[in-house]
Amino acid sequence: MTKKIQIKTEGKLNAQQVNDFEQNLIKINGIKTVSSSDTGWIDVEFNATIINQAEIIVSIQALGLTIADMDLHTIDDGTQNKDDNQHHGHDHRHLNLQIFGENTELYFALLSGLFWIIGLLFSFSSYSEEVATSLFIVGALFGGVFTLVSATLALLKGLFQIDFLMLFAAVGAAALGKWGESALLLFLFSLGHALEHYAMKRARKSISALSDLAPPMALVKRNNQLVEVHIEELEIGDIVVVRPNSKISADGLVIKGSSAVNQAAITGESMPITKHPNPEWENENEIKKIPAENRVFAGTINGTGALEIKVLKKAKDSTLSKLIYLVKEAETQKSPTQHLTDQFEKYYVPSVLVTVILLLFAFLVIDETVEQSFYRAMSVLIAASPCALAISTPSAVLAGIARAARKGVLIKGGRPLEDLGEVNAIAFDKTGTLTEGTPKLTHAVPFGEVSQEYLLKASIAVEELSDHPLAAAIVKGGREIVGEIEIPKAINLKALIARGIQAEWNGKVVHIGNRRLFEELTGKAVPDEIDQKMSEFEWGGHTAMIVHEGSQYLGVISAMDVARPEVVSTLAALKKIGIQKMVMLTGDHQQVANAIAKTIGITDPMGNLLPEDKVLAIEQLKEKGGVAMVGDGVNDAPAMAKSTVGIAMGAAGSDVALETADIALMADKLDNLPFAIGLSRKAKLIIKQNLFLSLGMVAILVPLTLMGTIAIGPAVVFHEGSTLLVVLNALRLLRYEL
Repeated sequence: MTKKIQIKTEGKLNAQQVNDFEQNLIKINGIKTVSSSDTGWIDVEFNATIINQAEIIVSIQALGLTIADMDLHTIDDGTQNKDDNQHHGHDHRHLNLQIFGENTELYFALLSGLFWIIGLLFSFSSYSEEVATSLFIVGALFGGVFTLVSATLALLKGLFQIDFLMLFAAVGAAALGKWGESALLLFLFSLGHALEHYAMKRARKSISALSDLAPPMALVKRNNQLVEVHIEELEIGDIVVVRPNSKISADGLVIKGSSAVNQAAITGESMPITKHPNPEWENENEIKKIPAENRVFAGTINGTGALEIKVLKKAKDSTLSKLIYLVKEAETQKSPTQHLTDQFEKYYVPSVLVTVILLLFAFLVIDETVEQSFYRAMSVLIAASPCALAISTPSAVLAGIARAARKGVLIKGGRPLEDLGEVNAIAFDKTGTLTEGTPKLTHAVPFGEVSQEYLLKASIAVEELSDHPLAAAIVKGGREIVGEIEIPKAINLKALIARGIQAEWNGKVVHIGNRRLFEELTGKAVPDEIDQKMSEFEWGGHTAMIVHEGSQYLGVISAMDVARPEVVSTLAALKKIGIQKMVMLTGDHQQVANAIAKTIGITDPMGNLLPEDKVLAIEQLKEKGGVAMVGDGVNDAPAMAKSTVGIAMGAAGSDVALETADIALMADKLDNLPFAIGLSRKAKLIIKQNLFLSLGMVAILVPLTLMGTIAIGPAVVFHEGSTLLVVLNALRLLRYEL
């Protein structure tokens, strides 16, 4: 049995440490995949019959990492397991150097720089050479302490990291009597790392802030009294009281009071949504099926009115909890570019080490001293180190995912972030995506001697058994016409995929569906009068259906689903950013598809599609380039799986949509789609810029250090400068706006 857990470790890892850790853990029998990020989150997929969670934890600790509060998730059954939260593992081999708090490394680096500058000033005086050397040594100690600890822990695990190489170069420079350059190297290296960690912390805070959205306590009605309990103690069915201007503590249904609720933190919607009580609240238990004006989410902010809410999800299963988990998981999912750079580094790093070793013995071939050969080798080692390359992609992915989450868009990893920027076509499911999903009955035209009342009674009886959006519209609209008369119940409903439905009513079989159904049923084309009426309705954008009882045609009914209010502006925005092909996939008649497409701006309407036809349409679109599929993430799952990127809309409250889609628009609106595509393209551009900068710097520095044009000091300045630049460049994504 395959399981997957997510664990949080203490401290920060650089890109090389992340790679080394993954390679060591994956060697353990029973572990299938490992994904980790420099933020300390680790995803492990394992065979539970071979290795258990406790053994994985011990293995992680054995690799020199410390478990922090063990936020452990098991997702094979969709639940989160927090039984191990009481365990606070501590690995005494991991030295705690945070003397001055989380910025201790930065303070040490600044002290190192201070002593180096003072030492440099003293070095200009011949009488103070010993004082200058002493100051350089102190500066080197402050700059090298974190590097030494990191390198030592890595060596104990049999790993060679950039920290060790830099330390080796610094010791080598000191051995040659160049204490000033040794101190400068360690000062700049430690400062670069400290600033890199500080900058990346900004991106991590955008994600960790999600955890602070939900209030820790809730006011719940118990025995006619208000009791304050921890949100983890809330049970489904509890009645929670939310005071004005306070955070909502649980996913649920409004049963009393009205108020405007700010849902921006979950859905990204800029305007508050007014919430009202649901009169059927006692019978409502599934949050996804509840209208937006009646449901609320944990972590959203109540307005000026007091609300009473029926809890529909426990805290650990709330939309916010699911969002937090998936965002943290997304941090660990590497992008295609990152996989490519990992492969490049696998061969690049050994080749650099071989080159450096050869350069150490250059004095045997050319006329120079051992010291000069050693100095050149150390300079080349620093110049060729791939620090900036290693961080260039992960930093952009982290910042992009964080920015999207703040806007109500869940991007599940580096691959969908990059892939979305490559799409040149978008396919939309029609019902509920481009349209409201709440159609209305528009026509009921009887055929022959049949009365309209009889036609509607048969239609209502059969459609009452169906859960299709059109069924609810027919029942509601039909009742408004015939009134509250008694209608015999239908039985034995059967869905006929892409054709319609059938049921037994008044002892006869009633069919409601499209032309295809009745051509197959009767072996003949439908009567001309009915066909013409169907075409008339379809040209107007209505979905028309034939009603047939026994061997008799009863007539034609039609319904129409109106386009979402934001669809026209969203499709126009997509066209503006370069999406030229926008496809609508629907099972409706092609004439209906054409009428709707013309109204909203769809370029390629495709009607009369069976579910398997939608999958085939996606495959055909992919032959011409990247294609995104936008739908609800449930009925569209097969088509989404075939697309380059699957995008679920209205994922807040829908666990299935959150799981199946590559990207989830939390709000039940399309207007964040252009933002998501623009962000993806910006992230792709920044990743390319970072790769160009990091590889370009290596390409310039290596020849210059080989020729002896620049020394260790300038090499370190440019090396660390490029590393910091790629991180700062990536952080621009945190402020991205379309």
